[in-house]
Amino acid sequence: MAYVVAAIWTAKEGQEEKILDVIKKMTPLSRQEPGCLYYQAQRSPTDSRVFFLYEQYVDAAGYEAHMATPHFEHYVKGEAIPNLESRERAFYETIDV
Repeated sequence: MAYVVAAIWTAKEGQEEKILDVIKKMTPLSRQEPGCLYYQAQRSPTDSRVFFLYEQYVDAAGYEAHMATPHFEHYVKGEAIPNLESRERAFYETIDV
């Protein structure tokens, strides 16, 4: 069973490219984390300010470790969050079949 994070980021008006740049920097770094199973960002085709991030970790501790990384601190907390109008997160566990 994997720990899933589904996040929706809405950029402040005029900050779309800044958020896109953060995502492009975060993605390869996050994918290299030992607790990360999957990390994929999407952008709304109808609203360029809205981004959807789908992430899977080995467990909740893997996600906690992700949030403690230097790249999360720098890019997400330092560059993305100040330029977001909203940030929503939902948490799930996969169903193993």
